[in-house]
This record gives sequence, C-alpha cells and structure tokens, in this order.
Amino acid sequence: MVSDNAMGTQDQQYGDNKVDNRTEKEKAIDAWLPITSSRNAKWWYSAFHNVTAMVGAGVLSLPYAMSELGWGPGVAVLVISWVVTLYTLWQMVEMHEVVPGKRFDRYHELGQHAFGEKLGLYIVVPQQLIVEVSVCIVYMVTGGRSLHKFHALACGDNCKDIKLTYFIMIFASVHFVLSHLPNFNSISGVSLAAAVMSLSYSTIAWSAALKKGVQPDVQYGYQAKSTIGTVFNFFSALGDVAFAYAGHNVVLEIQATIPSTPEKPSKGPMWKGVVVAYIVVALCYFPVALIGYWMYGNAVSDNILVSLNNPKWLIAMANLFVVVHVIGSYQIYAMPVFDMIETVLVKKLNFTPSFMLRFITRNIYVATTMFIGICFPFFGGLLGFFGGFAFAPTTYFLPCVMWLSIHKPKRWSLSWICNWVCIFFGVALMVVSPIGGLRSIIVEAKTYKFFS
Repeated sequence: MVSDNAMGTQDQQYGDNKVDNRTEKEKAIDAWLPITSSRNAKWWYSAFHNVTAMVGAGVLSLPYAMSELGWGPGVAVLVISWVVTLYTLWQMVEMHEVVPGKRFDRYHELGQHAFGEKLGLYIVVPQQLIVEVSVCIVYMVTGGRSLHKFHALACGDNCKDIKLTYFIMIFASVHFVLSHLPNFNSISGVSLAAAVMSLSYSTIAWSAALKKGVQPDVQYGYQAKSTIGTVFNFFSALGDVAFAYAGHNVVLEIQATIPSTPEKPSKGPMWKGVVVAYIVVALCYFPVALIGYWMYGNAVSDNILVSLNNPKWLIAMANLFVVVHVIGSYQIYAMPVFDMIETVLVKKLNFTPSFMLRFITRNIYVATTMFIGICFPFFGGLLGFFGGFAFAPTTYFLPCVMWLSIHKPKRWSLSWICNWVCIFFGVALMVVSPIGGLRSIIVEAKTYKFFS
C-alpha cells in the first residue's frame, strides 16, 4: 500500500501570495508526474475530457437496460441518475480548492482531507483503482469486439473469420504507442476525437433505429419468464445505468490541468466544461435509450448496433467510431492509474523519474489489461458486478459523504437532505446491481470457452 505521506504530500499550486514550501526535488517530481505536470488547459478541454470519460460504449447497451427496467422505472432511473451525478460532479468541482491555496489534484487527496490521512487512502484508492482498471479492461474487449464487427461487415462472407483474441491484440497495439503521451493535456487531441465520435455513433444508433421504424411485432413487457429472472435482470440493468454515468473517477485529475489563481479559481472554467459535457451526455443517452427501446421493445440486443444490421456501411462506420472513442476513453482512465504507479515508484521506492521507467511500467499495464480482456471477454457481465461495487460509490455517494464531512451542513437544511437522498440512492444501487451482475456472469460462464 502507498505510504500516507507519499500520496499526501502532493504538490499544491499556490497563488502569488502563497508560499511554496516544496523542496527542489519534490518540484521536479511534480513537474514529471502526469496529473500535475501541465496546468494550462482551457475550459473546453474539460468539456471533451468529461464527455470522453462519461459517454462510454455503455450508451449502446442502454436500450437493453431499458427493456429490463420497463418504461416507467427506466426513464426514472435515467433521469434521476443524470441529476444526481451532475450534483455530485458539481460537489467534486467545488471541493477541488476547498482549502485556500491548496489544490486536491487527485480523488484520494480529497478523500484524505475528508476522512483523514490513512482512512482516506483506504476508502478511495481501492475503489478508484477498481473503476479505472476495470474500465480499461472493458474497453480492451469493446475495442476488439467493434473491430471484429467492422471486419465481419466490411468483408462479408468472403473472408476467413479471425478470432476475437487477435482483434483485442490489434486494438491494444494502439495503446502501446499512445500510453507514452506524458499527461492529460498531451492526449487532448485523442480525447477531442473520441468525444466527437461518441456523439457520432450515438446519433447513428438512434437515427438508424428511427428510420427502421417500430418493429411489427414489438413488445414492451419483461423478457424473463419467471418473476425471479425479471427481478435479477432489473438489478443488473441498474448496474448498467450506474456504469453509464461513471466519469467522476477522473474529474479532479482533469480539473488539476486547469490553471488557477485566487482571483480566478479553476472551478469556473471546469464547471463550464462540465455543463457542456452533461448536455452532450444527455444528447447521447436519452435518444439512444428511448428510441432504441421504442423501436425494438424487449427484442433489442445488448448492443443496439447489433439489432441494426443494415445499412451495412453505416453500421460498419459506427463500429469504427466506437473503436476511436474507446481509444480515447482508455487513455483518460489509464492516466490516473499511471500517475498512481509512478507516484509510488518515484516517491516511495525512490526511482529516478525517467523515460525508461515510464516506458516499462506503462507497457506492463497495457499488456496486463489486454491479457485479462482476452481471457474474460464476457466482461460485460462483470461490469454490472463491478459497476455496483465501485462505480456507484465513487459516482453517487462518496462525493456526498466528503461534502458532509468537509462542509458539515445543518441538519435538515436543503444541502443536508440532498446529500442524504443521494447517499441512500447510491447505496441502494451498490447493493442490488452486483447481485444482478453476478447472476448474468454465472449464466454466461456456462457456455464460455477460454481464448475463444
């Protein structure tokens, strides 16, 4: 485990009137670490970083989640999640500089401020790592699958079928290169492309579904035959929705790249970016979820692009867009992990910051996520499972708990009530979605072959 002061004595960015009491060595290390090395981001960087982090390929499974939730609960969960996560994101942005002259550049630093040096690390770091690493693994599989689909569509019947394993390797090869970009600002180009792609394939998904029209024998009832099956599917779908709103794990790290002075704190530009990002998120999520379900009912597949087989060229293009987007998302989620690994190596184990150190650690990380993705391509079921354990806390209620701990609002005041409502909602999600996810893993694992 990381020593408390290794991660606790992170750099702060001081205004002109504050004393910077870091040693030269600490300054050099902070200038080298990915999160704190570059602080000249504009507000629109935060907009597209947030879109890339938030709109995962999870958006394509929303119609399926809707089919397991039904019209009423489905719409309610989507809307409530949007509102709650926007509120908790606002809290994170506000708390970034809650102590004058100090910046909490990483999620766990804020955790340490709220819960204490030791406890803060133990609460935040495991959850943040589970989220970021599992997202990277899921995106390995998603990238590989979409390439596989593109190949099948572009080639038709006159091609030999290539194993999914190889496509995951092809997808990973991009990351063996991109992972060596040093910090968030250097991946802003990749991130912008990814954000544009997410809007594009979401638009393709719902407009193609609209054009197909409502299917002749469409049904909106629950698919499962038994009550117990319906309940489990409902739980699992809640996990899918929780996963769809999981950008909070990288929000402080994104905000750390924005310049800040006492007169112009970073929360202004950051919040502007977040609002734009959330409007884009709504434009991606709501039409896809509602139109997809409306057209196909409970016959919709767990990836809406699979239900839309024609026109072939359009769906092939949408799959390529997914690949580009997932490339960007992988980088956004990997960056804080690289930061943690490099912080431990340099501050705790006293390695010298160098290109070679970065080259070795980052390649090992990419290779590991690739290998796990190849072994367990049914990772989607694992998502509902992980989604509940780690996404729900870090997104829905950890920010609220920190807010209560730092700001201590009066009992029964509006702020107090809002926070407790979010905590209640988040805990409920955390408890029920792993149950549904676990069941779908068990059901899928029966028919599963390793390295298929």
